[in-house]
Formats: sequence, structure tokens, C-alpha cells
Amino acid sequence: MSARAKSPTGALRLPLTVSVVVLVGAMLLATAVGPVNISVGDVVGTILAHLSFLDFHTSTPPVDQAIVWQLRLPRVVLAALVGAMLAAGGTSYQGVLRNSLADPFLLGVAAGAGLGATVAIVTGHGGGIVLPASAFVGAVLAVGLTYLVATSGGGPATGYAILLAGVAIAAMLTAVQTYLQQRHTEEIRQIYNWILGSFSVASWSDVRLVLPYVVVSAVVLLAHRRVLDVLRVGGEEAGALGIHPERSRLIIVAAATLGTAAAVSVSGLIGFVGIIVPHAVRLAASASYRVVLPVSMVCGAAFLVLADLVARTIQAPTELPVGVVTAVTGAPFFLLVLRSRRTRHGVL
Repeated sequence: MSARAKSPTGALRLPLTVSVVVLVGAMLLATAVGPVNISVGDVVGTILAHLSFLDFHTSTPPVDQAIVWQLRLPRVVLAALVGAMLAAGGTSYQGVLRNSLADPFLLGVAAGAGLGATVAIVTGHGGGIVLPASAFVGAVLAVGLTYLVATSGGGPATGYAILLAGVAIAAMLTAVQTYLQQRHTEEIRQIYNWILGSFSVASWSDVRLVLPYVVVSAVVLLAHRRVLDVLRVGGEEAGALGIHPERSRLIIVAAATLGTAAAVSVSGLIGFVGIIVPHAVRLAASASYRVVLPVSMVCGAAFLVLADLVARTIQAPTELPVGVVTAVTGAPFFLLVLRSRRTRHGVL
């Protein structure tokens, strides 16, 4: 077998290995650092001691064990799951829409989740399971409405039609959300705290809540990473290769929406992860979705874990919304990507 035939696997192995090492390091660092610094050895010992299938005993003080297992580790794990899903959603939407500047919120996920959360808060259900459930339902319904509008003319749901429908639906839902905020000004602070994103109240129950959706979404998307490579060359070409483009788009969009909706339901609206991570992977590794999708998921997890670490330590004892940190990082990156694209096309 030639080297060229082996290149997809070879192109994936190194960046995936490096990204996994970075993710593990980021998670250990984020779990160890805080108002009470805990050594990495004690962090690892605490984790091993809490795994029921291991008969491991640690000398870590009980207070430090409680800090690691009950406070920091759920937050770190949840940030990793959300980051992985946002990066996977952004990568998948970019492939389906054939637009490298698409992100997970482009089809109305953010607007739908924001409206759902706003409705829950203004009706007095801002605590418990109702808030994430409302955000999840709002996000899924928004994307469903987007797809319905995109196919309303009787034609196929092309990437261009989905994109335009998503912009229109997002604008409409955002207008309704703004109206509700103006009618209930006393809840604006709580609404904006959710919108800007935070893991400050993360718990193992949040992890258990979102994990099944993330797993299902990730499995479906990873199974379609080769299809994404075909779709990016165009629908007609994909059809000629035996792939049903409309059905494939629907499956990929549904899976990406399911995972993204679950992620934002427990974290709020955290932007730019789905843009900067896939682009960074493309620049550093490969443009093939067989590489970009899995590596982006791991890198997205590491990026959001580190962003959350910055958010909770840079102004300690107070916290910044993690969405502010990702925006400060992502906006300049977005502008650099836009400028480089325009330069390549001779605009600048």
C-alpha cells in the first residue's frame, strides 16, 4: 500500500494524539488550580479513589478530595463536554453549509435556546431542571423551524437555503426574546448571566443530563465525517458518488443540533468555539473532515476547559462569564481568518 493510501490515518494519528495530551493536561491543570491549590498527584489520586472498580486508597485530605470530586471535576468535565460538542457542531455545520465561517448558532440554536431560557426565567422557573429543558426545547424547535422554512418552497434543503432561513428565524426569535426582556426588566440580570455562559454551578447531575445527547450526537457525526468530505464538493457530485445529499444534510444537522442544544442548555450561549477551533485544526493539521472533526472535538474540549479556568481565576474571587473569555479570544481570530480569506481572493 502506498504512502498516499495511508495518509488519512497517518494525518489523523499525530494531531489526535497531541490534542488528547493537551486535553488531559488542561483538565488536570483546571482541576488543580483554584482558591485552594491542589497538587496534580492529589487530583489523580482522588479521581482513582472515587472509581468504584478500582481498589485505590489515597492520602489526599478529605477536604481536598471533596473540592476535587464535588466542585472542580464536575465543572471541568462539563466544560469539556460542552466544548467538544460546540466544536463538533461548528465543524459539521461548516461542512453541510459549505461555509467555513458557519458556527453552531447559525441555524437558530442560540436564538431558540435564549428564548426558551428567557421564557423559563420570566415565568419564575429559572431554577432546577426547567431552565435547561426550556433552552434545549427552544434550540431544537428553532432549528426544526429553520429546516421547515428552508424546504417550504418545495425544493431541496440546500446549504444556501438553510443558511438564509437560519438567519431569518434567529432574527425573529431574538426579537421575541428582546420584547420579553423589556416586559420583565427585573429578571434581565439573570437572563444575561445565562446568555453569557457559565459553569459556576456545574454538578455531576448536569454531566449526567447532557452526556447521553453528547454521546449520540458525537457517534452520528463521527460516522458521517467521510460524508462531510464528499458534501463539501457539492450536492450533485455527492449524488454521483452514491450519497443522498438532502438526507445526509438532514441527519448531520439533526445530530449536530441535538448535541449543541444539550450543550447550551447547561452552559448558556458560549460563542466562537465552533469557529476558531475547526479553523485552527485546519491550519495545523488537515482540511479533511476525517481529521478536522475528531481533532476539533478534542481541541474544543481543551479550549473551553482552559477558557473556564481563565474565567474563574483572572478576577478571583469573582468570576467572568466564560462567554466573555471565548469572545475576547475568538473575535480577533475571526477577523484574522476573514482577512486571510479576502487576501487569498485578491480583495485586499
